[in-house]
Amino acid sequence: MKLRLLTAWFCALATLPASAADQSLQAGKKLVDTHCISCHASSYGGDGSGIYTREYRKVRSFNGLKAQVTNCNTMLNLKWFDDEEQQVVQYLNHTYYHF
Repeated sequence: MKLRLLTAWFCALATLPASAADQSLQAGKKLVDTHCISCHASSYGGDGSGIYTREYRKVRSFNGLKAQVTNCNTMLNLKWFDDEEQQVVQYLNHTYYHF
């Protein structure tokens, strides 16, 4: 019985990081959808995702992605906190860049 409880407890713990990661990705997606997509769509057409997948894209590394998100936050005066920038970086990297 103790072994089953211990096994169940470890399994429950193993799901926590994935859940936290999923929440971070969802938060990043919400920020992108709210603050980025309309401008990207007007500039690049479609749903705006072409800015991330175009051959001549500016972002070529994970550090470049972080710098670009920070730049957009600053230039557009979005007033995102560091954790929000990080959520956007994680979402964009997971969805488009895969660095």
